[in-house]
Amino acid sequence: MDTGNHYDTIVIGGGPAGLTAGIYLSRARVKTLILNEGAAGGQMVLTHEIANYPGVETISGYQLSAIMKKQALSFGCKIRSNISIAATELYGDIKKITLSDGSYYTSDTVVIASGGRPRMLGIPGEDELRGKGISYCATCDGDFFTGKEIIVVGGGNSALEEAVSLTKYARKVTVVHQFDHFQAFEYAVREAEDNPAINFLMETVVASFDGQEKLESVLLKNLRTDELTRLRTDGAFIFIGYVPNTEFLRGVIEMNSSGEIIVDDHMATSIKGVFAAGDSIVKRYRQVTTAVGDGTIAALAATAYINEMKMQRKETAVI
Repeated sequence: MDTGNHYDTIVIGGGPAGLTAGIYLSRARVKTLILNEGAAGGQMVLTHEIANYPGVETISGYQLSAIMKKQALSFGCKIRSNISIAATELYGDIKKITLSDGSYYTSDTVVIASGGRPRMLGIPGEDELRGKGISYCATCDGDFFTGKEIIVVGGGNSALEEAVSLTKYARKVTVVHQFDHFQAFEYAVREAEDNPAINFLMETVVASFDGQEKLESVLLKNLRTDELTRLRTDGAFIFIGYVPNTEFLRGVIEMNSSGEIIVDDHMATSIKGVFAAGDSIVKRYRQVTTAVGDGTIAALAATAYINEMKMQRKETAVI
């Protein structure tokens, strides 16, 4: 084993759950490495405005990510971003993570905080027009649609909150939702309904995205009447949930049918010494604050596990 590449804990993922775990672990003097496939912050970076983070009135996801990263680094946590994991060996006392460039790291424990990615509709035209009028990130692309008319697909908190934020740019926002009611909190529904730039098409789905070089229109289907109508639009933003980034662990660790990692109250997985947190686990509510809570618990549990293992090794050495 290359001791230079060995850590007490490797955290896979640098979103709010992973960064929180890194903060708690490194502050407890646990030698910690965060391996992150993208930029630090995960999906939080794409959030235009966070107004419900306790103790902070209003902050962008990018700013909050930068603060969390700086805090983790200040406690001695190491962060390696823009990597790709090629293989994992999680069973046994020593875990091994191999990257696509051939380098590898070992550790006593692992915290999986790999998060998720936007779910696609999977309908005709989506692949071809993605990035050409179809977006999954209001913060990234909202200003491209200044003064234009767009649609938002979805009926949860993210869809309605981002629809409101998009009215800062777009002249008109039409929310398309498949049910006759929203799955969002009351405050999000009220804020969207009170915005004069937003209108709603309920019990309706997008059947196809159409256009040549860019999105020009959508084919809509009313689920109550089966009527098909065409709506001209300059852009479409899709917010219908996330897919957990756990493919690299399929067949390795216990998951549910949706690919979410199953954990106990201490964020422990089916593999001894491996914990998980954030959007990659089975949970009902997916917020920055819940991810932070998960990361805290996983870090504390991993620290306790490491201390227990060290104690066992000392006792074995004495015997």
